[in-house]
Amino acid sequence: MKHMLSSALIAGFAAGLIFALLQFVFLQPDIVLAEQYESGALTHFSGVAPNGAADDHAHDAGTKGLAHDHPAGPEISALQRQALTVLFAVLTYCGYGLVLMAAIQGAEQLGVKIGPAHGLLWGLAGFMSFQMMPALGLAPELPGTPGPDLAARQIWWAATAIATAVGLWFMAYGGPIWQRVAGAGVLAAPHIWGAPQATVFGGVAPPELASAFTAHSLGVGMITWAVLGGLIVTFWRSTTAK
Repeated sequence: MKHMLSSALIAGFAAGLIFALLQFVFLQPDIVLAEQYESGALTHFSGVAPNGAADDHAHDAGTKGLAHDHPAGPEISALQRQALTVLFAVLTYCGYGLVLMAAIQGAEQLGVKIGPAHGLLWGLAGFMSFQMMPALGLAPELPGTPGPDLAARQIWWAATAIATAVGLWFMAYGGPIWQRVAGAGVLAAPHIWGAPQATVFGGVAPPELASAFTAHSLGVGMITWAVLGGLIVTFWRSTTAK
């Protein structure tokens, strides 16, 4: 148990640092730019069409009004923001590491032998469960993007993560063909039901920025989860082999 816990936490800590680094490079520029659109410092389509000055002015006024609807919170310095990003990334992936380690140990108890080469695949399965499949219904959102009810999103996200994990398990390790088919059905069930959708669309950031943020988020998540799975199995096997 001690080796399992230490392997999960060390791997989660390392993966969290990698995620934070990748976030600084790929995600944070998108977020900072979106915050400028949300505050009204930048305006989508501003200056693009000379004959659309009135529309631009109205859009700018609406954007600033939206920004003023939110009371200003306490200001934090850039250094504090970076430190909090690293802290939350490390805590998040330590938690993911514990979940992944528990799943790997449970598989071992059921007779599934997991070697060092399987760590990458288990990491990618975690990525599919917690990020990729939920993103099919609820794409990563930039600041200033309207969305559906928060509670409904959280419930659908959790149900999708669980269904994906269960479905992948039966598709990968199910014996009879009906178990594999059932696994595919469980995996698809949340998407057949459908994710909660926003009733209005009016994000202030350009759609090009939103699509780039989605691609960057999924790419960073895939890399980090692959590293997490590989490190967990590597550390765990190295400690148990001693």
